[in-house]
Amino acid sequence: MAAGGGRPAPNVSGMLRPLLGISEPDLERELLRKSVGALAAGRTTCDDCGRTPLVGEHVHLFGDGAVVCELCRSRHRGAPERSELMLHSEHGHTVKPRAA
Repeated sequence: MAAGGGRPAPNVSGMLRPLLGISEPDLERELLRKSVGALAAGRTTCDDCGRTPLVGEHVHLFGDGAVVCELCRSRHRGAPERSELMLHSEHGHTVKPRAA
């Protein structure tokens, strides 16, 4: 029964399933795939092995645009154009005290 008596509460989940045309487990699986894909799209990976470098690890950037992790660095000849330190995703988002 709905609050205040009267009619019973509608079965919302039962009503939505036919409208969406997808079962609940399939919907959950699709939402999970979408969120994991969004996370993977925004991170740096090694062009050689596909591994995501760890926080604090150096990645090396070469002239041909290749981004290479520390483990795969020895596979490339010559010096990289530059090397960068991998920072955590919240770098720069810390709370900083202000002078009074």
